[in-house]
Amino acid sequence: MIEYIRGELADLTPTLAVIEAAGVGYALNISLNTYSAIQGKREVKLYVNEALVTGGRDDSFTLYGFASRQERELYRLLITVSGVGANTARMTLSAITPAELCNVIANGDERMLKGVKGIGLKTAQRIIVDLRDKIVASGIAEELHVATSAGPQVDMGVKDEAVSALTMLGFAPAPSAKVVVAILEAQPSLPVEQVVKLALKQIK
Repeated sequence: MIEYIRGELADLTPTLAVIEAAGVGYALNISLNTYSAIQGKREVKLYVNEALVTGGRDDSFTLYGFASRQERELYRLLITVSGVGANTARMTLSAITPAELCNVIANGDERMLKGVKGIGLKTAQRIIVDLRDKIVASGIAEELHVATSAGPQVDMGVKDEAVSALTMLGFAPAPSAKVVVAILEAQPSLPVEQVVKLALKQIK
């Protein structure tokens, strides 16, 4: 079993990294989060998940690479959920950072998960139900400093409306949600329009 590969970054695209180690070039499927983390580096270290697919005409052996242990663990948790395959899990980790994904799961944010290509309402609900306790038990939430129960409760209705409005204005859902949650944690009684106005000043 391969734990990680460290070596020279020989080639990089938003979906694939080729690392040369001891004269061997390893092609690893990656997320956009990992792409951003290693872009511009010469020497890299990626944590590996191996996938062996059998039963067809040709068996396939695929490597997935992750910039952090936490991202790899989240990937492994995601693919245990019914309806979530390798591509959907990678798409999720491309659309949402590991810390944001933990927050989304901990807060039951179905709307954010539904914004990921390939995830419908039922799958979003299954991800939340299946993984909410597991991200705490595995220690990922604590490592990523995710508040799972403590802290002010955010009005999910106001949050969802505010994020939806910001998305319609052209802002990406993930950073919008992060700003909106921070605003509502500080001022829980704000109406949607005030949250949106404040968010417009803070989103970069």
